[in-house]
Amino acid sequence: QVRLVESGGGSVQAGGSLRLSCVASQGTVIVAWFHQAPGKEREGVASIYRRGGSTYADSVKGRFTISQDNAKNTVFLQMGSLKPEDTGIFYCAADRRAGSDPLRPYRYNYWGQGTQVIVSS
Repeated sequence: QVRLVESGGGSVQAGGSLRLSCVASQGTVIVAWFHQAPGKEREGVASIYRRGGSTYADSVKGRFTISQDNAKNTVFLQMGSLKPEDTGIFYCAADRRAGSDPLRPYRYNYWGQGTQVIVSS
């Protein structure tokens, strides 16, 4: 069982920045961040393979950057140029299997509890 703990959420004004962190209890093959806006389905934002290689949703390209510190089993999501529509819960997800669809929720076995982000206009 892999435990994931997110942190770094908060309230910011539009155009601001936040850095989210996800600490895993052990190493995994892939880690991703998902965003769930109020009343909407959970959507993939960015993913990163432990050995390198990342994927981004079109909605965050150029604004968000995913990175990792493998020695600490930690993945970061640097979010910039935040918009009100980025408001919601951000979840960290991980899996030990390689495979396709890195931004699809079904692909992940392990999930964190989420961290809330509020972006005001």
